[in-house]
Amino acid sequence: MTRTMDHYEKHNNHPNHSGKHSDGGVSYSTSTDSPGLCAFILTIISYLLIVATFPFSLCLCIKVVQEYERAVIFRLGRLLKGGAKGPGIFFVIPCIDSYRKVDLRTVSFDVPPQEILSLDSVPVSVEAVIYLRVRDATAAETNVEDYSHSTRLLAATTLRNVLGTRNLAEILSERESISATMQSSLDDATDPWGVKVERVEIKDVRLPVQLQRAMAAEAEAAREARAKVIAAEGEQRASRALKEAADVINESPAALQLRYLQTLNAISAENNSTIIFPLPIDVLTHMIQKKDAE
Repeated sequence: MTRTMDHYEKHNNHPNHSGKHSDGGVSYSTSTDSPGLCAFILTIISYLLIVATFPFSLCLCIKVVQEYERAVIFRLGRLLKGGAKGPGIFFVIPCIDSYRKVDLRTVSFDVPPQEILSLDSVPVSVEAVIYLRVRDATAAETNVEDYSHSTRLLAATTLRNVLGTRNLAEILSERESISATMQSSLDDATDPWGVKVERVEIKDVRLPVQLQRAMAAEAEAAREARAKVIAAEGEQRASRALKEAADVINESPAALQLRYLQTLNAISAENNSTIIFPLPIDVLTHMIQKKDAE
């Protein structure tokens, strides 16, 4: 007994050491020193109680987790070696073991609207949605107090930091690039927590009402300017076509007469009661020149 007490005091007086374990690229610390005499005695008593109350003790010892869940077990406050348990059946020792279930399914949450001042000093309100999942249940329970709440706060901060370096035009047109930048930044920050950020989407960008009116007026003026330019280009092309047609008609006097007859045919097709019979000056000129020549 004296030797056992000396061994116990020796371990208690020795400074604590911690070992680092990794699971899936995420490291977490576990204590490597001896649990001590009290822990040993409590463990023996718990085993004796299980044997004494068998088979009723099985109701307290056998636990089940679903396919999408993992159980992180702590024995007398220490992380149990072997990592998270599940899916399926696992065993715990009453009185000394406690466990926490971690859901591995992908979850989504909305980032609250963030009032952001863009790089060109335009106030905007931006909303985003984040998709994440736990890829290491042990790290999610041991490395951070509340991984879900911490990720939400980090997402809101990252959204403000990323959009603060972009101007309004980039925020409105480069949403995919902004989402990829946010996802990379969040994934790097949450990697020690055992959390994987799968997707980030900019859901909505809201502008002040006055700015919306100013942008609408600017867009309308730009459309009107483009319409005037297009109309002017059409007039220019039409005048060139008319000039080419006039040159062709000028080469042959009979072409003008044919054009004149086509005009009369178009007028008569409308069934008008009154027909205006225009007489081109060029026809009279041609007839006068022909008479003078005779």
